[in-house]
Amino acid sequence: MSALKSDPDIVIVGGGLAGLACARHLQQHGISFQIIEASDGLGGRVRTDRVAGFLLDRGFQVLQTAYPEAQRVLDYTRLGLRTFFPGAVIHIDDQSYRVADPLRMPLAAFESLFSPIGTMSDKVRLLALRQRLRRQSIDSIFKSEERTTLDALQREGFSPTIVSTLLRPFLRGIFLEKGLKTSSRMFEFVFKMFADGHGALPANGMGAIPDQLASTLPAESVRLNTRVISVSPNSVTLEYGEHVQARAVVVATEGPEACRLIPGLEPVISCSTTCMYFVADYDPLGSPILALNGDGSGVINSLCVPSSVAPSYAPAGSSLISVSILGIPEEDNKKLETSVRSQLKSWFGPKVDSWRIFRTCRILHALPSQAFPALSQPQRPVKMEQGLYVCGDHRDTASIHGALVSGRRTAETILEDFAF
Repeated sequence: MSALKSDPDIVIVGGGLAGLACARHLQQHGISFQIIEASDGLGGRVRTDRVAGFLLDRGFQVLQTAYPEAQRVLDYTRLGLRTFFPGAVIHIDDQSYRVADPLRMPLAAFESLFSPIGTMSDKVRLLALRQRLRRQSIDSIFKSEERTTLDALQREGFSPTIVSTLLRPFLRGIFLEKGLKTSSRMFEFVFKMFADGHGALPANGMGAIPDQLASTLPAESVRLNTRVISVSPNSVTLEYGEHVQARAVVVATEGPEACRLIPGLEPVISCSTTCMYFVADYDPLGSPILALNGDGSGVINSLCVPSSVAPSYAPAGSSLISVSILGIPEEDNKKLETSVRSQLKSWFGPKVDSWRIFRTCRILHALPSQAFPALSQPQRPVKMEQGLYVCGDHRDTASIHGALVSGRRTAETILEDFAF
């Protein structure tokens, strides 16, 4: 993909979900644009690599089908979505227990009533919370009193047992932070999305999402492998000194890069994660479900088998296993693998020795932190000054939904400012 023959109306720096959403909205209004992307492909953090017949998402990610903005801009049928089992397997003291959504899987949920994952009162409270949030609008959630997620759970009356064994590992895997300091508004939004829809994987990997967004864009409107050194209203400077002029510039990069390009932008604190992929000749979980570390020991936070959710993630006869670890461990990959295998054997037995390590992904900026009171202003400004704009999940919620909304908000602001 190459540069436009003439200066575009808008230059978009960054080809992740926010930049693509912005571009699509501008395109729908007949506005010319050029996306300038530093890497070799579009998608930002939501990319999928094809390696030897396997689909490797860059870190464990899922699409929440209830995201309103995803429903608005994506064709779910074309994505070929495959959903997770609505529940989890909890590993505690070398034992495993299955919990399930009682309204969707009543028979499976009956078994979980007698598990040690919280008290009967906890399970009643979970159901009540689920039903309350289903009735509540997203707007009202983001206007509710804000506190930390941990404080919110305690105020709901949940016991320390269910917090430590189920809610903490589940939410840590979403927020990528250990202390449940994330805004309660984000917690309630996420919980509502799980209640209203399903966690899903596209048949061709998470990278199919940006691929679909980009599919209608003119080929000449995207420029890859090109790093932007600096931006100003109405122009950008590229790494080899080239200048691109435009009526407006949109910085649609991840948070830390946006802060580099726009001095004075409030700092974006990153949450990190490490994803280890293994290959086995069997599915250790036996169903498309998420496994959680319920006792907090060891390095693993969660595990799933993407090829059990969407079989296209692995060749026939193989299973792709994804292990998620919070943060960036200090150990090198070999030592980390040893620690992970030791914990996996306590969960699944000695057959883990036959699993083949396939890839380790250390993702320094996986999500912007949304620690309380980050969402006191749920949507941060996207206009820096006339001619200079910024979008990304660091301007909205740290989610696919937030990235898509942010891109659209930015395009709408440009349309208003310039009366296109």
